[in-house]
Amino acid sequence: MIETLPFGKTGHESTRTLFGAAALGRMTQEKADAILEVLLEYGVNHIDTAASYGDSELRIAPWMAKHRDKFFLASKTGERTYEGARDSIRRSLERLEVEQLDIIQFHNLVDETEWETAFAPGGALEAAVEARDEGLVRFIGVTGHGSMVAAMHLRSLERFAFDAVLLPYNYAMMGQADYAADFNALYEMCRERGVAMQTIKSVARRRWRDDDGPRYSWYEPLRDPEALKRAVNFVLGRPGLFLNTSSDATLLRQTLEAASAEISVPAEPVLAGMAEEQAMEPLFVRGVTDTI
Repeated sequence: MIETLPFGKTGHESTRTLFGAAALGRMTQEKADAILEVLLEYGVNHIDTAASYGDSELRIAPWMAKHRDKFFLASKTGERTYEGARDSIRRSLERLEVEQLDIIQFHNLVDETEWETAFAPGGALEAAVEARDEGLVRFIGVTGHGSMVAAMHLRSLERFAFDAVLLPYNYAMMGQADYAADFNALYEMCRERGVAMQTIKSVARRRWRDDDGPRYSWYEPLRDPEALKRAVNFVLGRPGLFLNTSSDATLLRQTLEAASAEISVPAEPVLAGMAEEQAMEPLFVRGVTDTI
């Protein structure tokens, strides 16, 4: 079974591998139900979805009627104003057919203007705190993409006591000195403050090229079994990190198998060899490719 750890200070013991429910966005209910069976098989007890993940919330709803007590349930809002976020949170509750979310997260809060709007009077933070006070959500988090996300999360944690953060983490991204420095500073802050640290893009290979396919996520994942296993070990070998599974559901079982096995961080020469052999590239490079 997959190891569990305290999810920050929430009091919940989450499996270190969380289910990234973006994978359900374009699925039929029948296929989504089959995915739930895989989660139950491996004991995954934490689902991470978002208002913008297509039909993901709708696909999860039938599961919650039967298994709500088995999962820590997270969703996200991309709204930045009070009214927008207030409506978005309530819409997610309706679509998921639940009375309470375990955590609501600000989706990709990295842009400077959006960041200022969310934290200003009349911003999204007010709606999230209100929802927490009303018992509609239990905790509040912040997520993001791009090369500046770790630096922005540091700023966000100085402004508000978020319960969780989420951002990219893989060998290629950490090969960039500026990103690694920001990530490591964020890592230390989260450890000191008891903030849950979720990672995404763990099995990313590179951005798509014209001749690549099939495409089940916006980036090309690692498909070589040994490379994927090493990528999973790279993340889970670092104490305290959680790994969100890929939006490419064809890799779910393989990822969970790797997470269920003994975790051992590959040596640097092995990781470097993997990166070269797989032609891995960072998804985000500061000033070059910083958007999805």
